[in-house]
Amino acid sequence: MVITIKDATFSGDILNEIEIAVQNERTTVKDLIAARVTSEVKSYNEKLPEYFKGLIQPSEAEKTLNGFKLRDRKKKIDIEKQILVALDAFQKNGYFILIDNQQVEDLDQEVLVSKTT
Repeated sequence: MVITIKDATFSGDILNEIEIAVQNERTTVKDLIAARVTSEVKSYNEKLPEYFKGLIQPSEAEKTLNGFKLRDRKKKIDIEKQILVALDAFQKNGYFILIDNQQVEDLDQEVLVSKTT
């Protein structure tokens, strides 16, 4: 199943929108974060564009208006490292996740997702 993830500001402005594949209808917040980061990093690593647009800033990258710019464009991003950074950031309130307008607060929290989630 494919779900849509939207990054938004507190005022509701959409900054980014991506679709990710989810294996099961019942999943955890941790698995959703991992699926999103994996999708973003795989997409970047396949194409190696000038900017990485993702949830978490890769190490050795600087933040720009167009996304994160890596110093060495030919260097691939480590998926596992990015997942760990993203999970840590969530636990430290670096970002919030709303699923069907309900905030989730725990990585192990199970959520039910559908095509309209």
